[in-house]
Amino acid sequence: MRPAALSRPALLARLAATPAWDVVVVGGGATGLGCALDAAARGHSVLLVEARDFAAGTSSRSTKLIHGGVRYLAQGRFSLVREALRERALLLRNAPTLVRPLRFVVPARTQAERLLLRAGLGLYGLLAADGSLGAAVLHDVDGLRAALPGVRAEGLAGGVSYHDAQFDDAGLALALARTASARGALLINHCALSALIVEGGRVCGVALRDAHSGRDLRVAARVVINAAGVWGDTVRRLADPAARPLLRPSQGVHLVVDADCLPGSDALLVPHTADGRVLFMIPWLGKVLIGTTDSPRSDAPDEPEPVAGEIDFLLHAAAQWLRRPPGADTVRSAFVGLRPLLGAGEGGASSRLSREHRIEVTSAGLVSVLGGKWTTYRSMAEQAVDRAEEAGGLARRQSPTARLRLDCDGVAAALLDAPRAAWAEAGHAGMPALLDASLVRRAVREEFALGIEDVLARRSRMLFLDAQAAAAAAPAVADILAEELGWSTAWRAAELAAFSALAARYRTRSVTTASSPPSG
Repeated sequence: MRPAALSRPALLARLAATPAWDVVVVGGGATGLGCALDAAARGHSVLLVEARDFAAGTSSRSTKLIHGGVRYLAQGRFSLVREALRERALLLRNAPTLVRPLRFVVPARTQAERLLLRAGLGLYGLLAADGSLGAAVLHDVDGLRAALPGVRAEGLAGGVSYHDAQFDDAGLALALARTASARGALLINHCALSALIVEGGRVCGVALRDAHSGRDLRVAARVVINAAGVWGDTVRRLADPAARPLLRPSQGVHLVVDADCLPGSDALLVPHTADGRVLFMIPWLGKVLIGTTDSPRSDAPDEPEPVAGEIDFLLHAAAQWLRRPPGADTVRSAFVGLRPLLGAGEGGASSRLSREHRIEVTSAGLVSVLGGKWTTYRSMAEQAVDRAEEAGGLARRQSPTARLRLDCDGVAAALLDAPRAAWAEAGHAGMPALLDASLVRRAVREEFALGIEDVLARRSRMLFLDAQAAAAAAPAVADILAEELGWSTAWRAAELAAFSALAARYRTRSVTTASSPPSG
């Protein structure tokens, strides 16, 4: 049972009663939650605000991998790969129930390609140093078929296998939220930044609006950290309307399909598709996740849609490698995430832009964390809080997060431990049965859930796994939330209508959702 002090009224009461904070973090994705935990673990008073739900944006829409990035190795970005592999080792130790090793098998069409892959993946293992998950292994054609029974082996010369890590992205974000809260941070979701308060040329606080009550609040801060992800430039312009954009958003589409196209427990990695991209096919909670695309965007909507050709591209690319390729009728959900890439104003394909990060401290004292990737959230947060201590005149303290175990005892861990057969059960009856009433109540009482989407998209992953099943489960979830949160009949109806429309978009997204073809 979540303590009464973590109920929504108690959280808002604490916010109203605390007019000043050492650190205010704007953004409740991976980086913002990492910053809140890091600052709180150092002993600073911390407020984090998130306009929607924790991890509602990019941080719940990843490929579910904690990895160094094989394609960044091919691009020669060794320092990024080394840093990410170091962080992978820390996460495997600090969040072992949510971050787990996963074997990847890479097919090769020629013996020369097979040996080249072995050399590259051998270097990948060397860069991991003490965090290596084992040496890369060569497979002949028979070994490839044994590892990947669903692969179309004709014309292949074998392959190479290596290990990386898989995780539940939203589950890890909530683990960060629980751990930060236990360290004294106040985290408020569904509470939007209205303005930065600037006095004497310095950012000294924030104006906020609670999305549920409409209440406006103002709080002071010795330093504000902008961790708004793909919306980071928008926050920067609140302090300086003339600020030059630094981010160039790119979107990645993922498809979730029935698991019979890729039997077994290993993932398939195609290092070079016809247009030079990397393709992943990964077992995930009884389904298979296929991704991803890399299409530039000039905007950053809350709920992005695939552009023309992206879904067809993924299905066609997967079909080149599978004996039973997935068709459009096997797609149970399609989701789209936006990447906050550095490189505004740069030409060229977005797939060539760096996944490295930048920390900017303006003359007004606003600290912005820009770019980066899930795997390196912790090191990004540590560096950001170091800069925030300097900018805000806070006591300088060492970060303890490299050795800090995360509170992973949440709904996500309970569902990850459910038998694979239960997730893979035919039809749509299995998944709602896994998410019983006790887990829905736990999501509200212990994990800050305030709406149907919060529960079915991020406390469980049902919307991402099977949108039709999520829509079927929504009325029962709405009944429990109405009881827990005191919803009126009209509020329940509005919540249910909004979620039903969202689930329909995840289920019925097609290649005609936009007019421009994917590029990059």
